[in-house]
Amino acid sequence: MQRPITSFALDQEAHWTATLSCGHLQHTRHNPPISERPWVLSEEGRASRIGTERDCFRCDQFEMPDGHAPYQRTPDFNRDSVPAGLRKSHSTKVGVWALIHVVSGSLRYVVEPPVQIDSVLTPEAPGIVVPELLHHVEPLGDVEFYVEFWKSL
Repeated sequence: MQRPITSFALDQEAHWTATLSCGHLQHTRHNPPISERPWVLSEEGRASRIGTERDCFRCDQFEMPDGHAPYQRTPDFNRDSVPAGLRKSHSTKVGVWALIHVVSGSLRYVVEPPVQIDSVLTPEAPGIVVPELLHHVEPLGDVEFYVEFWKSL
């Protein structure tokens, strides 16, 4: 999925990486003839790319970025106490990931197009919520779960 570049930084090997709005990093090396990115060599060139979008394959894989940690969690919900907002289409904010932890029972987790996933979460199989993707949950019988929100440290 496409994510805008928010900043640039050098990695441990002095290669430029772009930080995407989701929190993932992508190398933006100028390495002719393999990759031609002369713009990465100057501050002005990098600044001109802020806001441009890159395909984030790690978001496509529902892989949480390194350097993120939980900062907030909901109370436990059950079949009768699931807020209406979680049952209808909603998303997290830019850069905010979430983990849906099922304590007992099972919960249907639907991610809407363009990704489109329909899965059943259990205590053994939590759900990862990618920032800005529309999704909703539906209790499947008796269930107890909570949502843990993660962001960059």
